[in-house]
Amino acid sequence: MATATLSAQVRNETGKGVARKLRAAGQFPAVIYGHARQAQSLALNTREFDRLLEHIAAGSTVIELAIDGRPTRTLIREIQRHPVKRHVLHVDFQELVAGETVTIRCPIVYVGTAEGVRNQGGVLDQILHELNIEVDPANIPNHIDVDITNLTIGHPLHVSDLQLPAGVKVLDDPEATVAIVAAPKVNADDAAADAAAAAAASAEPEVVKKGKTDDDK
Repeated sequence: MATATLSAQVRNETGKGVARKLRAAGQFPAVIYGHARQAQSLALNTREFDRLLEHIAAGSTVIELAIDGRPTRTLIREIQRHPVKRHVLHVDFQELVAGETVTIRCPIVYVGTAEGVRNQGGVLDQILHELNIEVDPANIPNHIDVDITNLTIGHPLHVSDLQLPAGVKVLDDPEATVAIVAAPKVNADDAAADAAAAAAASAEPEVVKKGKTDDDK
């Protein structure tokens, strides 16, 4: 389970004007909510949060959020960004409670080289890059390893084929394709050259041996 730490301060005032003042001071608004608590407004340091995002998978990393010095285990549930400038406008945190499962998007890591690529000249098509899983917060995996070593051309790997860590339940369609090895594409120029060569070969005149004439006798 991947974890990280972050500081936050309780924010008693709300509204667009307050948000503008926070951003002018190098902060931005956030909120934390959970099963047993009321939503609480927070303020976070923008630079500290941006640095954190450079090193974590935001949707599957447990954040030890120190709210005025008191640590609370959370998950980032939503990051709102400016549509043009892309800076963070607002973040939603969910408090984690022991024994209550959560639903997250967990990254896939493909392991090995597919048989269809290694010995058959195929091309691996990685269709899924994340899985939607349900898991206890204490067992959140950093990623899901997907072994593609035995994958051959034309035989897809489905969600139902995956070997999952203990305690992890996949919510995606079991028949959804995770990855497949496609047959190698034929180069159009090479195909045209081969066709022209075949046509030229078939057009060559047949050689007929000349028989002896009376003059040759």
